Amino acid sequence: MTPETSSAPMLRMTGIAKSFPGVVALGGVDFTVGTGEVHALLGENGAGKSTLLKILAGAQLADSGTIEIDGTQVTLANPQDAQRLGVVTIYQEFTLAPNMSISDNVFVGREPGSRLFVNDRELDKETRRLTQSIGLERGPRTLVRDLSVAEQQMVEIARALSMQSKLIVMDEPTSALSQAEVEKLFEIVLGLKARGISTIFVTHRLEEVFRICDRYTVLRDGRNAGAGTVAETNVEGIIKLMVGRELNALSARRAASAFGPVMLEVRDIVRLRKATAPQAIELRNVSFSVRRGEVLGIAGLIGAGRTEMARAIFGADPFDSGRVLIDGKETTIRSPQDAIAQGIGLVPEDRKQQALFLSLAIKTNLTMAAHDRISRWGSFIDRRKEESLVEDYRQRLNIRMAHPDQLVANLSGGNQQKVVLARWLALGPKILIVDEPTRGIDVGAKVEVHNLLLEMANSGIAVIAISSELPEILSVSDRIVTMREGRVTGEILRDDADQEKLMTMMTAPIDRAA
Repeated sequence: MTPETSSAPMLRMTGIAKSFPGVVALGGVDFTVGTGEVHALLGENGAGKSTLLKILAGAQLADSGTIEIDGTQVTLANPQDAQRLGVVTIYQEFTLAPNMSISDNVFVGREPGSRLFVNDRELDKETRRLTQSIGLERGPRTLVRDLSVAEQQMVEIARALSMQSKLIVMDEPTSALSQAEVEKLFEIVLGLKARGISTIFVTHRLEEVFRICDRYTVLRDGRNAGAGTVAETNVEGIIKLMVGRELNALSARRAASAFGPVMLEVRDIVRLRKATAPQAIELRNVSFSVRRGEVLGIAGLIGAGRTEMARAIFGADPFDSGRVLIDGKETTIRSPQDAIAQGIGLVPEDRKQQALFLSLAIKTNLTMAAHDRISRWGSFIDRRKEESLVEDYRQRLNIRMAHPDQLVANLSGGNQQKVVLARWLALGPKILIVDEPTRGIDVGAKVEVHNLLLEMANSGIAVIAISSELPEILSVSDRIVTMREGRVTGEILRDDADQEKLMTMMTAPIDRAA
């Protein structure tokens, strides 16, 4: 599967070291990518992948080490240096201007024409040539804001090709794509490979490595943990390199007979589409229940209404009709404050945008919902109690941090997710809704979060776990409810379920008249 390469690899990074105050991010990393090769860069969050790629992109300078491109040693002092040498990075958060056209985004700052006038005809012609080469069938004048996520990613790839790229870095390129869109991306990557263009593929989805990549490099704690040919290893071998330890088995499960009474019941929730939000997903007669100590999984494809359902229950979005019962008593929830007062917590899908205050310290993020427990006279924070609370949850959840005053933005994705979970645990919820609990975190942290959810359930919390990953739903759930287009399409016990059955339920025909 590995393509033939020239005697000198397309990229060779040797002895790359980088330190930040109190942290060694990279401790002498070696990394090599061949010409026309798809190379997986793997590792847990915090392993050093991002730092290495920022150095390659010219966004950061290494403290020591050398970089060679096509056998020639180079200095990458800024992103322009990297781009001139044919190295282009497509970040997980796109860098497109939404109110500009595809053409303007592809050739921004490099438009054909004179100094005073842009040659629009040539601009559109070149853009169309690039977009058609990767299968993007949108007109060059289409505004980026009108494109799907997958189409925006294709614009990023077209822009990279317009720079005569030799090496394209793709950071978590499939994280927001449907399966059909993932397949299309794989076709594009293989097409680039056939043209001799190399790709560095960063992903937490190890099954993708075996679908698309030729070789792999694993980092752990800022150092090389292993490298090799994908065809000569397996998932277990890569996981062992990534985590450097045995992953603990999931917590012991209890039989359904051990669950307590129904903690939350939702009856016939309806949320209609408003004229102000014509693209919103409607909820139609959504009903389900979850018992004390149970993990209820919610499964569905993109657009199924899972997140909308969670936000409605939590009071973040109003619903038009329906009932919510807690401990058998009907309750009115008009806001998140009402939900919290009733013992409901929500870990949202996007932790960075909706859960964390990235410019604040870990301790502030963790304790902000528990001020009643750590304040004096309801007004002043007791620093000793605050430190004790943070240390308690640092140990219980194995949160890896330098110190409590560290900015939460500087934690890995898995540790950020643990901080959000710790915040709710400190509040003592009866019911916890967790939307995409392990999105964007590595395999080691994923197992820890799964264990944590089960420990919460075993402590008596009713847990609702929403996930687009069917293996995750099957791993953590006691019972599973499936949704499609804002409606419940089925319910099944975990022991009776498999991925094929769940997919059938998730795509089941629905009665639109209901």
